[in-house]
Amino acid sequence: MLNLKAGYFNLLALRIICLRFFKQLYFSTSFYNNSLKAKTPEQFYFYPNPYLLSSFINQKIFTYRLSKIDPEKFWYDYKDEKEEKDLNSFFWLNLINRKNDGETIQKIIASWVAKNNKFNNKNWQNLIISKRVLAWILNADIILNHADKPFKEKFFNSIISQVNHLKKNINYENDPSKKIEIISAIILSGLVFKEYNTNFELGLKLLKNIVEDFFNNDGSPKNRNIYDLVQCSKFLILIKECCKDAQEYIPDYLDDIVEKLVDCVFSLKTPTNKNPLFNGASEFKTDGYIEYLKGLDYHPKQEKNKIADIYVARGKKNLLFFDAGSPPKKTFSNNYQSGPLAFEYFIENKKIITNCGYGNKISSKIELISRLTSAQSTLTLNETSIVKFESNNIISKAFGSAITSSFKVYDNKYEDENNFIKISAKHNGYEKKFNYIHERLIQIDKKNNNLTGEDKLTVNGLPSNQENIYNIRFHLYPGITAVQTMGKNSILIQIEKNKSLIFKANGENLSLEKSIFLGRNQIVNNFCITISGTLAKNENKNIKWELLKNN
Repeated sequence: MLNLKAGYFNLLALRIICLRFFKQLYFSTSFYNNSLKAKTPEQFYFYPNPYLLSSFINQKIFTYRLSKIDPEKFWYDYKDEKEEKDLNSFFWLNLINRKNDGETIQKIIASWVAKNNKFNNKNWQNLIISKRVLAWILNADIILNHADKPFKEKFFNSIISQVNHLKKNINYENDPSKKIEIISAIILSGLVFKEYNTNFELGLKLLKNIVEDFFNNDGSPKNRNIYDLVQCSKFLILIKECCKDAQEYIPDYLDDIVEKLVDCVFSLKTPTNKNPLFNGASEFKTDGYIEYLKGLDYHPKQEKNKIADIYVARGKKNLLFFDAGSPPKKTFSNNYQSGPLAFEYFIENKKIITNCGYGNKISSKIELISRLTSAQSTLTLNETSIVKFESNNIISKAFGSAITSSFKVYDNKYEDENNFIKISAKHNGYEKKFNYIHERLIQIDKKNNNLTGEDKLTVNGLPSNQENIYNIRFHLYPGITAVQTMGKNSILIQIEKNKSLIFKANGENLSLEKSIFLGRNQIVNNFCITISGTLAKNENKNIKWELLKNN
């Protein structure tokens, strides 16, 4: 039966790959490119606020004035492939002086249109197109300043052709968060061009289906990816604000999901202004986006203590994120990291315990390593990653590297009392192979700002017929220094010159190891505290540990 199922998915994957290949050939034909042409719009109905694009731009791409460059050499003057992609997205338009350079911008865009008036694999990828269309529409005020009629016609026709390509191909995009980005470009084209109001209606219809299918009741995405949560909120808010500026109706579902996402974004704020690292998130700054939301008068309606099945525990001087969620469905699991009951911990505005982060910004090999259970601050048995990921190259190429096995997290408990916050949960990820249930209990002492925990391994059902090695890892955030004490029974963690913490696990084998952090654009060295030991056959085990202020 399994062989039949595997054979079916291989055939399906081959079909998808073949369709993509022939589709690319078709896109290169004159027939297809002619099919993208349509009526030229007369003018912009309104000019959206370019500030709405600022939340997507983290740093300046250019350090020079456009007026000092040669527009004819512009598309040949870049350092690497990433900078070339940045140039072709046109997001840099938001970073230039809005009082000058109008003529230069028109020459640069005219040159781009002349070079890319037909489909090509490099510059007509869906996400590059959607970014470019958004950048052109949201910066139309400076692009069209004193522009002549021939330029306007070429500019408008290019927008329509690119949007038509997006409309023809949106159903081939499987990632809901990317679909939302594509839909935002389609909707905006319908808002600014009266002749294409059908794009607005189509976009809202497509968007409603995704909102209903992709988001949970609390507003979090079903893939449990914090990065996607933030990115989706940016595009949905952009759509809502543009609808408002165009004096078009805002659907109730859009209002509702935006409100929920804003609550989620504010509830994920950390003292370091960087996001927690769970389920496919690399490190990014959040303070600029928080200020952007406030600038648009978005404020949280309520502070959530659970987002995407991640509990948030807030003490007076400490903050804890605890992953108590089961894996997402296979269709939403392409970026899932296998870390059930993992946690991250902040105290006195410092991040102490972290997950390794998602290594997709480094390489595909590092990305795979960062998805393993050992890369999270949680427990492993026999160095086994709890879920397996698709290893068949053909299937991965067609569907992505989704999970091929799953498990359940259950018995979740959250108690916020006067002096303590307690969180606990269990998972059965090791039950099938090792006959063990893992339960983790974590408690924050509000008064003394201490953190205590207990990891329980309980034999479930049939007795365990083998010895098993357990490792509990606590990855320290890069820059945090630590040393093991002479007695080997504790770890001293230095957070500032005169401030330190002590990690203890009495009666356990405690060690401090060199490790790596994968949540940035490069591999960064850090430390990892490890509790390890061997379970005898049919042995239950309770492992207690604590992270205390070192007075």
